[in-house]
Amino acid sequence: MHQTKFHWDQRIAFGTDGPQPQPLLDNECVKMVLVGLEPKQQIPPHPAPSAVYYFIEGNGWMTVNSDRFEIGPGVIVRTPDGADRGIEANTRLVFLGTHGKNGVQHPVDGDG
Repeated sequence: MHQTKFHWDQRIAFGTDGPQPQPLLDNECVKMVLVGLEPKQQIPPHPAPSAVYYFIEGNGWMTVNSDRFEIGPGVIVRTPDGADRGIEANTRLVFLGTHGKNGVQHPVDGDG
């Protein structure tokens, strides 16, 4: 049975060889994962569906296409469909990543 309510630190996992995403939701429209990175770990830039990232703990850098900017607690990043995105951790970093599934229309993709 799935828990309806929990604290993120009950689900987070850190790996010595890279991220260990913990699925929170995965259905025909959307996928949501809780991700932890150790200092100096990264997710190399890669294209993916439109997404929203919410950073919970730690700090680092995110790249979206040619833009590189700092990330930290409370920062929300929206990426357009197909954009290259990557994340680098300066400290232990925790974030939620939510993205649509390919081929599913998302009406907020064009919102500013």
